[in-house]
Amino acid sequence: MPTATPLNLLLVDDEAPARERLRVLLGDIAGQLPNRVVGEAGNGREALACLRELPDAGEHVDGVLADIRMPGMDGIELASHLALLPQPPAVIFTTAYDNYAVQAFDLAAVDYLLKPVRAQRLLAALQKLLARDEAGQLGRQLRRVESEIGQPWRGGGRGHLSCHERGRLLLIPVEEILYLRAEQKYVTARTAARDYLLDESLAQLEAEFGERFLRLHRAVLVAPGAVAGLEKAAGDDSEAYGWALLRQVPERLPISRRLWSAVRLALG
Repeated sequence: MPTATPLNLLLVDDEAPARERLRVLLGDIAGQLPNRVVGEAGNGREALACLRELPDAGEHVDGVLADIRMPGMDGIELASHLALLPQPPAVIFTTAYDNYAVQAFDLAAVDYLLKPVRAQRLLAALQKLLARDEAGQLGRQLRRVESEIGQPWRGGGRGHLSCHERGRLLLIPVEEILYLRAEQKYVTARTAARDYLLDESLAQLEAEFGERFLRLHRAVLVAPGAVAGLEKAAGDDSEAYGWALLRQVPERLPISRRLWSAVRLALG
């Protein structure tokens, strides 16, 4: 049954011909399922930038058709950031790759299209976007897709973390993060420029990025390259056994007694 309101779609693929093919197919099935392409992007970062602009133009994105393997930010990582949005668009992956990934996405209730994409298969996938409760379930499941599939696929964690600020989704390159610190319900990610509040647990971040960050304290992880030096705390200092002095910001981070020796050894 055609829907009166067209589905707004964002196409994400690093190959322009692949995006053009999707446009043609979407035009072919528009009589059965009205749709319109509200934006295109060549990778995940460009897609998120496009999504930040669309609300200003009065556009809401119902679905994202995303390639899986793209430079800069792949489709799996893009989906994990989309999952943080208050109303995440449904994600349909497009892929030319192996059956392991296809089966895994299917189990996670994320639809997929095998390239070359066919019109009737595209139509069947888009019909799922009409059920908004299903789209909500997709958003909740995309974090698991990232952790259970994305990391083994690319051999490591995400390249970016993300946070909401004043209605915007901001990206923080992991390589720029000096430290991660748990404070009440949130984790602060500090770069040389500023800090960001993340809605993720420190334990989850350590599991994903344990090779990049060193634990100093039950509430603190630090990038080893950000540490300028260590110093013992004063005898009457109840907050820490020692302190890590940082290179790029005038701050110091607490080191627990239990971890002091391990930290000194790790930092040489």
